[in-house]
Amino acid sequence: MARAHRMKWDQRAGAAANARRELPRMVSAYFSEVHDSLARDAPLRKLHRLRLASKRLRYTLELFRPCYPAGLEDRLDALKTLQDWLGEVNDAVASGRLLRRALKRQPKVRKFLEERAAEKAAGTTSMPTSPDAGCTSRVAERPRRGPSRHG
Repeated sequence: MARAHRMKWDQRAGAAANARRELPRMVSAYFSEVHDSLARDAPLRKLHRLRLASKRLRYTLELFRPCYPAGLEDRLDALKTLQDWLGEVNDAVASGRLLRRALKRQPKVRKFLEERAAEKAAGTTSMPTSPDAGCTSRVAERPRRGPSRHG
């Protein structure tokens, strides 16, 4: 992510004048960076930094809310949605890291989860199956009728 934009605050001008002068450049630089990052299939670390930049921009814009017309609310909502999506990506990455550590001693479960994640990413998910192939057939069996073997 490019360096954070520092606003050049003019003490003689009011908040609205400063916002009108500085915020459009800040927003333009932000969305240019977002566009470039998403077009290049940015690494996950970069997406995390983009999420943090989204948060900073949204909070900055919220501070200057009174200086802008009602249309700003729609843009803030869209920015919040983007921030939430980027947060979900970051949560998934962090969860994956924790799971990989926890599953080092569970290779079958790890393989099953990796395959499911790959299917989901490719959009080809189907009903889940068990990581233990024998387990699925045992669960699907009908209960036996008649006297129990354990009597």
